[in-house]
Amino acid sequence: MQPNLQQSSKPAVESNRGVQVWWQMTRPHTLTAAFVPVLLGTALALRNGKIHFGLFLAMLIASLLIQAATNMFNEYFDFKRGLDTEHSVGIGGTIVRDGIKPKTVINLAFGFYGIALLLGIYICANSSWWLAIVGLVCMAVGYFYTGGPFPIAYTPFGEIFSGFFMGMLIILISFFIQTGTVERTSILVSIPSMILVGMIMLSNNIRDLDGDKENGRKTVAILLGKKQAINLLAGMFIFSYLWVLALIISGVTPVWTAIVILSAPKAIKATKGFIGNSLPIQMAPAMKATAQTNTIFGFLLAIGIFIGHFVS
Repeated sequence: MQPNLQQSSKPAVESNRGVQVWWQMTRPHTLTAAFVPVLLGTALALRNGKIHFGLFLAMLIASLLIQAATNMFNEYFDFKRGLDTEHSVGIGGTIVRDGIKPKTVINLAFGFYGIALLLGIYICANSSWWLAIVGLVCMAVGYFYTGGPFPIAYTPFGEIFSGFFMGMLIILISFFIQTGTVERTSILVSIPSMILVGMIMLSNNIRDLDGDKENGRKTVAILLGKKQAINLLAGMFIFSYLWVLALIISGVTPVWTAIVILSAPKAIKATKGFIGNSLPIQMAPAMKATAQTNTIFGFLLAIGIFIGHFVS
């Protein structure tokens, strides 16, 4: 008797689909904005001595959870405000397309915050309790980025807040928990990360410019207009590469960090992807390339710093 392959494979397919739905809720293409800064801050700390792996792992997981929760808050509040539909581009879509209850999404986001809070207690207990204040502020920004009566994402300050809190500050915290201090080098190296994380938000706002304008948002992309916003994106990409060059020339980072140039094709692809395209679905690859630029740039910068530690 032959087994019914169609029936036997259906539960597995549905199970895989279920996992995919929950995974998409976190908007995985944005999670590198949390991973890369932790790696960079830890790489910088290596020259000050051995790395506390437990603190590194706790910081990494907490940052990923906060970023994922922030994405879920975005999903929830945009749905509540009627901004997301099943045809919306660039969203997780778990509520409008996959039928996940809004309450489930918001509860899961707060659950992630709860786990991050526990990890934060471990980090503070092994470094400084002053970080508790910093961590709570970061979590508040994650919530109010799209939550509350005046969401940060609806203002011209979205790129600044996301770049500073998810770029620079994570690097500095990751460095501090390993070394007990914040040095000039860690601040200087965190600047391109801050810019590139902010550019992920700018690329999102360029893609959603028309829809955001209709819904009363006042993002940088709307205030500048699409053409100038793309010019700003390209200019910030160029600035980030020139900044690393300046760090090499001034002796702040080793010459190995020049390998960040290998990420330049992604930056070019991102910029070109916005030019001449007007539909959100057409510009989605450009936003993805922007996120990939941040990932590859930051990873290569960390690798260059690691090599510099071992070679010098």
